[in-house]
Amino acid sequence: MKRGELVRKIRREAKRQGVSWKSDGGSGPHECFWLGASKIPIPRHTEIGDRTTEDILHECEDELGKGWWRK
Repeated sequence: MKRGELVRKIRREAKRQGVSWKSDGGSGPHECFWLGASKIPIPRHTEIGDRTTEDILHECEDELGKGWWRK
């Protein structure tokens, strides 16, 4: 999945559910985002592998609900 597409997907759902989504900037190979009270690191690669994408989506479940991306 493209990185921008993943970030947009999470941002849209966070907005829909009223959960804050903010970039922490960060340095190095990952950009960190705050999704509510959860810190979500996202690689700076243009293309993110399927397994990594799935892991990131699972990390968001605490704030957005179990399986939120499948709905």
